[in-house]
Amino acid sequence: MKWFVLLCFFGLLTSFAPPSIPESKFDLHVSVSAVASSKGWIEFALYRNPDTFAKVGTTYRLSRTDAQKGMVYYTFKDLEAGKYAVVVYHDVNQNKICDKNFFGVPTEGYAFSNNVRPNLSVPSFEDCCFKFQQDRNVSIKMVY
Repeated sequence: MKWFVLLCFFGLLTSFAPPSIPESKFDLHVSVSAVASSKGWIEFALYRNPDTFAKVGTTYRLSRTDAQKGMVYYTFKDLEAGKYAVVVYHDVNQNKICDKNFFGVPTEGYAFSNNVRPNLSVPSFEDCCFKFQQDRNVSIKMVY
């Protein structure tokens, strides 16, 4: 009987708790400049995890849009606050991979957030990441 009374009392207390505040969501607007042609797709990859950054199949969110010569835009909607990094590439032949030459250098256009330009390898998440706490615009220039 004591347990029943305690459970009822606990249920009564929790019914008066204030409603939980929903976590805020924000939009990330990405603009990519210097797109060389309107052939193929532009792929937008969004990463949150430093351990899986720029690894195929490990994106937090992924989208493709038709390429347009000059500027291309994409918006990632309803994101939680946190650290993010963006990788973009121009999939000219639409084979869903960033083609590379014998030495591993991309043969299709690519770009990293913060306009990081890699030297001999993929840059780190820390080099490319940014804090995201409200709607934000990110501009990136494609490298060919």
